[in-house]
Amino acid sequence: MTADEIEALFTRTGGDYAFARWGRPLAPVVFGVEDETLSVVKGAIEAISQLAGISMAETDPELGSNFIWFFFSAWSELLDVPDMDRLMPDLAPLVERLEQAGANQYRTFRFDEEGGIMACFVFLRMDEHLGQVSAETFALSQVVQSVLLWSDMAFQDRSPLAVAGEATVLRPDIAALIRAAYDPVMPVAADDASHALRLAARIAPTS
Repeated sequence: MTADEIEALFTRTGGDYAFARWGRPLAPVVFGVEDETLSVVKGAIEAISQLAGISMAETDPELGSNFIWFFFSAWSELLDVPDMDRLMPDLAPLVERLEQAGANQYRTFRFDEEGGIMACFVFLRMDEHLGQVSAETFALSQVVQSVLLWSDMAFQDRSPLAVAGEATVLRPDIAALIRAAYDPVMPVAADDASHALRLAARIAPTS
């Protein structure tokens, strides 16, 4: 993966380079699924956490849980969740926008003082499209898209996943990029595109 390709993955629609990684252990919680799907989601979180070298925790000292997943069948259900409007300011207008867009997923982040990710909220409306995707595939995809602050345009043309035989796996180039992003010498956040050059140097093949 070249520096230009990496830069594109973290350059937003407005042209700004914006990178961030988790700056604390993951303390996940999942709502709205049966135990079978819950185990798949947690398995995907554990796999990507091991890849990146992110610690896992039972609780976050500030937030309790900092990687929160919600599964539901209609966006309007969020309006009935107690205290959801405290978790998500301007909840009603957001729900209206997502309904009008016909969206089946939404992801939002919170950041710490250093710019690192301190929380991520994943909302999945299980429509016909998502219902046709295996739990393993959408769980892995969601975790990959939550482990870094990617561009809002990243993966529009190509998924971070690939098919290997009968299994869906993380693309090797994306796996290498995630490992490089979590190198301890790299910053938890960056807004200069030169950061992409440093990432490229860490995943370049060695002779």
